[in-house]
Amino acid sequence: FTGVSVTKEDIGSPTLLAHSGVASLAAKDEDEALEVFESLIEFLPDNHLCDIPVSYTDDEIGRETKLAREAVPENAQAGYDMREVIGDICDEDSVLEIRPNYAPNMLTCFALLNGRAIGIIANQPISRAGTIDIEASRKAARFVSICDAYNIPILTLVDTPGFEPGKDLEWRGMIRHGAELVYAYAVASVPRLCLIIRKSYGGAYIVMDSKNLGNDWCGAWPT
Repeated sequence: FTGVSVTKEDIGSPTLLAHSGVASLAAKDEDEALEVFESLIEFLPDNHLCDIPVSYTDDEIGRETKLAREAVPENAQAGYDMREVIGDICDEDSVLEIRPNYAPNMLTCFALLNGRAIGIIANQPISRAGTIDIEASRKAARFVSICDAYNIPILTLVDTPGFEPGKDLEWRGMIRHGAELVYAYAVASVPRLCLIIRKSYGGAYIVMDSKNLGNDWCGAWPT
């Protein structure tokens, strides 16, 4: 119809759907798909009226998070992998990243804290310097809404220099999409905690669950 020659893989492969954010997770075969699905539903209650499930963990709740501290450089311009921080803060081997290939500058994960499910939204400094663009805003907004629908508390880890500037983003309505994230946080009724790792500037400070959006607790690392 459009006159463009494409294959099924070009417009509907698992790789494409995972990259575009249509698919939350992708697996190499049916066995892996079942494992991923089982991991996902372990974080979710039976329905939206139930409390979140509690899992047994032998990971000491009071242990020091040395790996997280070592992962974050003092230089605000230096990059690092926020996944290392998330993995060290949460119960060992409990993190399940959602839409990992879509908008990689924003991380969305389910994880456990002392056996209880939480949702994590975090800037990713090693991708686009942790700036927020349209896709990152939409990815985070949808995940906040999912957590709110299933009574899952939200932890937001912030390290962003701001919204990504550019003519293309402005023409596509960056402010409109950024507002989706503001709205998602503002209407969420679940417990919300925000931890600023290094920096939080401009409009990106506002949308990343700032204190003025009504979160329950906001803190910052000493640096």
